[in-house]
Amino acid sequence: MVGFVGTPALGGACVARPTAATCGARASTFVAAKAVPAAAVPAVAAPAALRMAATKRTDVPLNLFRPKAPYEATVLYNARIVGKDAPGETMHMIFNHDGNVPYMEGQSIGVIAPGVDAKGKPHKVRLYSIASTRYGDFGDGKTVSLSVKRLVYEDADGKEVKGVCSNHLCDLTPGDKVHITGPVGTAMLMPEDPNATIIMLATGTGIAPFRTYMRRAFTEKHADYKFTGKMWLFLGVPTSSTLLYQTEFEEMMHNHPDQLRCDWAISREQTDAEGNKMYLQTRMKEYAQELYELVTGPAKAHIFLCGLKGMTAGIDEMFGELFEKDGLNWNDYRKAMKKEGRYEAEVY
Repeated sequence: MVGFVGTPALGGACVARPTAATCGARASTFVAAKAVPAAAVPAVAAPAALRMAATKRTDVPLNLFRPKAPYEATVLYNARIVGKDAPGETMHMIFNHDGNVPYMEGQSIGVIAPGVDAKGKPHKVRLYSIASTRYGDFGDGKTVSLSVKRLVYEDADGKEVKGVCSNHLCDLTPGDKVHITGPVGTAMLMPEDPNATIIMLATGTGIAPFRTYMRRAFTEKHADYKFTGKMWLFLGVPTSSTLLYQTEFEEMMHNHPDQLRCDWAISREQTDAEGNKMYLQTRMKEYAQELYELVTGPAKAHIFLCGLKGMTAGIDEMFGELFEKDGLNWNDYRKAMKKEGRYEAEVY
């Protein structure tokens, strides 16, 4: 088993990486590992027993565990992956499921917080995009990872409100139990074509499904699968201290410069040429024509969005203007892309 590449906090400090040595084969306690350079972390190799034909859509696992009968997983790891000055707290967590909850890249699992709500009923399931490939961060097919931001806000009366499920997850410690359901979802599955061109648009923890695509394509080693296409990630965050998995992605770009591009949009620190805040859609406009050609040209690029719903209007506006110049309609083209399985948005 191997570990995953962590994310540096602002200033160069890195979070500890979970490894086989520190977590144990199925450890119930966790001893923080010494941070190591990203290059020192070996690539994940899928064990022979797990080299299944799961790339076929007919084999997609769905709803193996439901709210009335969830799976009780064990927490192996839970650590902050943003800088100390970051607005909010985001955690990377790994749960052991002993191979009983198979899933695919792009799917989600549900989490049920313990206790009851104000009406005395069990808390509802909350869905979270999976942040690890089907083989998990240790490469043994027995874990699932999430990227979760702790929800804390003030209501109309100025009273602090904490999101029940996100705070439950962020407070978990190694050895704790967590009830999960699923997996669910087929819309965001990584394209089957190993030569696909994939444009990934994410804000914050919406990066989770795209981390799975990128790890499968550029980190893991498979005897029966090799990604030969191209990926382009646009990630929007408020501050540089909230760039999730930055070291990991930069290592991938270094190793695969002809296949992977990553562009950051840091809204509170960057501006465009006109002084506007650098949101994800603002960064995309810098490459508008290139993106247009990838979507409409021979590459027939796929577009996946995951994160805040607010980014969709700017993206639609950008593509709308480009399509209009050619006498085309972006809304019609987007609908056609969706039917072809080349466009999907999972926003909130």
